[in-house]
Amino acid sequence: MAHPEPLTLTPKGLLGGVHVSSEATPVEGAVWYLAPAEGDGLEYAFPKGALANMRYLTADLLLDGKFLAVFALSLYESDSDKVFHLIFGLLNQCSARMRVPLEAVHQNRWQYPREGAWLKPMCGGDVVDLQNVDRMTLKVLRKADEPVRWCMTPIVATPQEPPKLTALVLPKGALLDVLGQSRLHEWEGKSRSPEEVTERLHRQLAEAPSACFPQNFSRWGGWKDLRFEGTGFFRTHHDGRRWWLVDPDGYAFWSAGLDCVRVDTEAAYDGLEPALEWMPDPAGEYAAIYGSGEWWRPASINYLAANFIRAFGKEQWYERWAQIALAHLRRFGFTTVANWSDWQIAREAGFPYVRPLHFEPRHTPLVFRDFPDVFDPRFEQDADTFAAQLRDTADDPAFIGYFLMNEPTWGFAAQTPAEGMLLNMPSCATRHALADWLRSRYASDTALAETWGMDVRFADIAEGEWNRPLTAQAREDLARFSSVMVQRLYETLSTACRRVDPNHLNLGARYYTVPPAWAVEGMKCFDVFSINCYDSRVPAHRLRPLSESLGMPVLIGEWHFGALDVGLPASGIGRVRNQQERGRAYRVYLETAAAEPWCVGVHYFTLYDQSALGRFDGENYNIGFLDVCNKPYEPLAQAARQSHERMYAVAAGLEPPFDEPVEYLPKLFM
Repeated sequence: MAHPEPLTLTPKGLLGGVHVSSEATPVEGAVWYLAPAEGDGLEYAFPKGALANMRYLTADLLLDGKFLAVFALSLYESDSDKVFHLIFGLLNQCSARMRVPLEAVHQNRWQYPREGAWLKPMCGGDVVDLQNVDRMTLKVLRKADEPVRWCMTPIVATPQEPPKLTALVLPKGALLDVLGQSRLHEWEGKSRSPEEVTERLHRQLAEAPSACFPQNFSRWGGWKDLRFEGTGFFRTHHDGRRWWLVDPDGYAFWSAGLDCVRVDTEAAYDGLEPALEWMPDPAGEYAAIYGSGEWWRPASINYLAANFIRAFGKEQWYERWAQIALAHLRRFGFTTVANWSDWQIAREAGFPYVRPLHFEPRHTPLVFRDFPDVFDPRFEQDADTFAAQLRDTADDPAFIGYFLMNEPTWGFAAQTPAEGMLLNMPSCATRHALADWLRSRYASDTALAETWGMDVRFADIAEGEWNRPLTAQAREDLARFSSVMVQRLYETLSTACRRVDPNHLNLGARYYTVPPAWAVEGMKCFDVFSINCYDSRVPAHRLRPLSESLGMPVLIGEWHFGALDVGLPASGIGRVRNQQERGRAYRVYLETAAAEPWCVGVHYFTLYDQSALGRFDGENYNIGFLDVCNKPYEPLAQAARQSHERMYAVAAGLEPPFDEPVEYLPKLFM
């Protein structure tokens, strides 16, 4: 059977203030565009259904300038308000090939792998039917202060997978220097030589033994001025006024945590080798800096590790890094080695820590994105395997507790898990359970059809391809059953974990925001409710009633602020003007959180900046307490120490929280 011919799509119009330039481009066949504002872009029109027999959309692009721009490619259904979005970013001064798989319109996947300078492609919006799509836009979604200038070739719809980009265009040469810093940027404080970095690391090692907690902290980082009953392990406690964590010796504990305490600056270089000024022999002294590629995680190089190897040698570098890293945490006043960390170094040092657990079902299929078939009888077997991860730390008093998962991707969908399952899974145990649940609510097929306002039978729900639009009434029932699914998911995992480890806290699932009501209903089995919250401060008006309704405290698993003044292409999800403002923003966030009686801790993301070349998915943010050369951002470090020294007095209501004005800027992240 012959494939249809590729379809070349050229813009039919410009959106907003976009300008077109006839200037020569470094990418063959491309055109320069300049977008002054977010929302500016290009509009495309084509015959209805023209994409139905195509598999990919592709084009070659190059982003000018020094800072990240994020784009949204959107597909619109004719005579409908349904819109599918694919969001992506680009590296500056490096050619990229966009390869959008059109299967993405089914929304059964949230994110696709980064490819070279094409960064973090993510799905959003609605499920759309390509038979009904007749329009497309490409818009600038997020940008820095300057206009966005990029060049691109026409977008081509193709029935076959286009090849990956192999011939890289780098108009300004390599993107990273020998130390792992950006070559496109200059800034005060940039390290100038390997010798400078080596001297800094030796000085930090010499100073490490003198680093310590504030004087009124217990050996675990608890508050010596307030003591409850000690059980030998961390626990929760409500004193009649507020929630606390309690350390193993009984002291009130507030978890000021730092995520990613690990050698965490890997640069994903697969397909970008010419963008690196220095790549040592992978089999030589620097072998440890290389990470092998996997289908979802491209090959990487870690210049922070290289800087430590250069200073301490290939045998001792990691041990020296651990000594220095934990000394930094004590000097900054942190009380917790938080998620995504090398928690083994915290266990060895007796430094309070948390752990993430990883759910990778071997027997249970997934029904929508990463949601497992929780009514499959094999799910409990996978839950037992999942819980076995806790055996290593079940008796460790320094271990605070575990997160069941992080930001489940089904939580990012516009569809509930039950709706997503119905649209994407022709047959599974949970679909049969959905049909049984509906039978318990409706006496007959006729009653179901009348309520849903559509021609539907229980047998249609139980199995088979589903291609019909859902009514509002149908979605209400699917949301209710999604609560059942979520409850079964978390109760099964939590019960299995408590069998292995009855001593430590179940810290929840780190939802990416405040969950919708249908999800919260299934989350009552945790000890602590955790969310990741990148607002300018914790949203008390939303989290206080959540804590009260669940009868448990709340922990913030991730938050941060970055700026564009230290050589990184993007600020991170929270953005301020400069490093001084990062310190002020830190103090406001942490201290206003500590003042809330439902909050027992906030964990900052991360210890290190991300690589200017981008990590595995392409994120390249100034969000660290230290840069790739292990140089602290002192305004942030000093602000953190100030807040940590007074956080217990703030939590106890003895001092007001720091709450001075901060200049928050439009966010720039992928």
